[in-house]
Amino acid sequence: MPRTLDAPRSLREAWVALTGLSAVFLFEMLDNSILNVALPTIGRELAASTVALQWVTNVYAVVFGGLMLVLGAVADRFGRRRVMLVGLVLLAAASAATAFVTTAEELILVRAVMGVAAAMTTPGSIALAFRLFTEEGPRIRAITLVSTVGLVGLAVGPTAGGLVLAIAPWQVLLLVNVPIAALAFLGIRAGIPADDPAGLHRTPADVLGGLLGTGTVVVALVAPTLFVDDGPGSWAPWAATAATVVGAALFVLRERSARHPLLDLALVARPLVSSGLAFKAAAGLAIAGLGYLVTLQLQLAWGWSPAMAAVGMLPQVVVLVAGGPFVNGFVERVGVGRAASVSAATVVVGLAVYSLLGDLGYAWVAVSLVLVAAGMRVVGVVAGFSVLDGLPENRTSIGAALVDTASEVTSAIGIAVAGTILAALVTGTITATPWTPAQSGQFADAVTVAGLVLTAVSAVLVGWAILRTSRATSAPAS
Repeated sequence: MPRTLDAPRSLREAWVALTGLSAVFLFEMLDNSILNVALPTIGRELAASTVALQWVTNVYAVVFGGLMLVLGAVADRFGRRRVMLVGLVLLAAASAATAFVTTAEELILVRAVMGVAAAMTTPGSIALAFRLFTEEGPRIRAITLVSTVGLVGLAVGPTAGGLVLAIAPWQVLLLVNVPIAALAFLGIRAGIPADDPAGLHRTPADVLGGLLGTGTVVVALVAPTLFVDDGPGSWAPWAATAATVVGAALFVLRERSARHPLLDLALVARPLVSSGLAFKAAAGLAIAGLGYLVTLQLQLAWGWSPAMAAVGMLPQVVVLVAGGPFVNGFVERVGVGRAASVSAATVVVGLAVYSLLGDLGYAWVAVSLVLVAAGMRVVGVVAGFSVLDGLPENRTSIGAALVDTASEVTSAIGIAVAGTILAALVTGTITATPWTPAQSGQFADAVTVAGLVLTAVSAVLVGWAILRTSRATSAPAS
């Protein structure tokens, strides 16, 4: 696509827009990590039950994940910039409402509205960063910059949250979203031109497809939580799983038969798009499962305090945050396709190292954390780039929403698979210490089994994606 006169040629020329887009991603990553440290305080002050506290965090993820596809389609029809600006206003209003919350139910409602705002803004941050430029190099650098800022928020969130709680009420942790939303609004309003009608998707909305897609993603996100909380012996998680399968089948049938589908499955089947989604899904599955297993191992099996366990996760945090400057050079040297394949394979190798050797000492745990983080740092950029590069311009937002949805769903599945295997193989209550020698052995075996299962599934996804990538590479020549 030829560069227009108004298109920036470098990140420096687009610094105002990139500041706004980075602020959007900062909100999403910061919100994921900063609130968790305040849950005990929130529970005491609002007299919240364990279930209510769980939904304070879960409702945000469920609403966010469930609405991304629908709101991505809305953005492609009515304007990415317009939808994002409306979402930022909604985010600021919902965050400000935290100051008036007096019950757990009110906080859950606020978090649900924030999930709607996140679904309107977060996928758009990558979509707009991609479309801001017309050449591959600046596009990759822009996506890397935006994701790096978000990862910094993810890394500093727990520490920052703990420091804030020492001097201020917990509401401040959500009120901080107000100035972040304001900064994002100003940067996007001033730095990104109004949507070009020629670049929007004007076909009628597929309402039934939207309802089926949203419902399927919602139950797909709820089912893993039920497996971890209720256990595989309960009927509820299996009912939710069955509902997910049925919903997915009905959604596919609807999209194949609809004259104007919400999600054109022919576009998703394109090699660049399908391989990018598979790479992202494999990475999400691996990193979520690894984080869950390592956290339990450090604190329950090895007896580390929460603070020491946080220190133990630092290798992953350092690589995710500091790896940004190396992404661009690596991608430029080997190309987008090979960078995706190598980085995703590195994630799988890191998970395999932990599964087979993690019980031998922390050094092997640290190695696995570094490998998975290094792979994730690259694949998080190039997988999203591949999906957007493989779609028409008027499908950019729903493409970014697909990437985020794949990551959200597979992350939940990774935790559910690990949690279910632990529950099935370890007798008694896993959080009740001290363990018997039998329980310690069962836990070590369960970690190995869970890690190898996740490794195998991730490896299959990566292998399939590599085949699709090679097909995408050879297609122009053929």
